[in-house]
Amino acid sequence: MNILMVYQSIIDMCASFFTLLTAVVEVDGTHMSPKSIYDQFVCHFWFVRHQLWYFIAVSTYGILFTAFDRYIAVIYPVWYSNNVRIIIICVLLMNAIVSTFFANG
Repeated sequence: MNILMVYQSIIDMCASFFTLLTAVVEVDGTHMSPKSIYDQFVCHFWFVRHQLWYFIAVSTYGILFTAFDRYIAVIYPVWYSNNVRIIIICVLLMNAIVSTFFANG
């Protein structure tokens, strides 16, 4: 269970960092050149705020999957204690897959 809390803390820290960065950094897009690699990076990566929405989605689904993990631990305690590592790995993988799918959609 501790690994899920550490995972959630790291994801929330990243989401907070990108939220702060989004609020502080303003990029003026009026003098952008289509031939500049930096300008293409700013246009495709920074203006769409994909990284911010990805971490918000990962955080939300991380809370959901942690609640599901706790539910299984309470309802089936013996089975959970025998399979706790497999469940945590599945929870982390499902969080990454689902969050990536919905953040890109």
